[in-house]
Amino acid sequence: MNERYTVSNEENTTDQIAGLVKWFDPVKGFGFVVADQGGPDILLHVNVLRNFGQSSVADGARITVDVQNTDRGVQAVGIISIEPPEGDGTANLSDIAELDADTVADAPLEPGRVKWFDKGKGFGFANIFAREEDVFLHVEVLRRSGLSDLQPGEALAMRVIDGKRGKMAAEVHAWEVALHKDT
Repeated sequence: MNERYTVSNEENTTDQIAGLVKWFDPVKGFGFVVADQGGPDILLHVNVLRNFGQSSVADGARITVDVQNTDRGVQAVGIISIEPPEGDGTANLSDIAELDADTVADAPLEPGRVKWFDKGKGFGFANIFAREEDVFLHVEVLRRSGLSDLQPGEALAMRVIDGKRGKMAAEVHAWEVALHKDT
């Protein structure tokens, strides 16, 4: 057993581990993290994500978690940070391909709520508070923001741009995470 995983079985004793999300299925409500230093896969339950303010996380995202040994193995009990996965060489959306990162970063984080999102179709819509116009959400933007799926009614913070067919999110954050970002 890797020494990093020799966590006491005493309740509430944790260790901090960094690694990559191996996979996460929001329908099943769990997934696994592979620690940078090796060892057994770490169970990541949706409730731990929800406590961090997210309902999903993208496969390949960098994550730092507090872990605890249990009779069922090593489990994440808290999330310290999540970073989106590194680019995989796929083409950017044509609406935002020409924008530089500074342009997106200069757009304000705006509060919104998911209207609907269909992961199978790869898109959905959200509303910005106090505005009638829908904001287009694309699954690639979610993935680059470290998310993999959204639920109706979920609170978000979005950087919104004018796309070719209307408003679209260029960056998306879970609301609770965005509260800690500079706006």
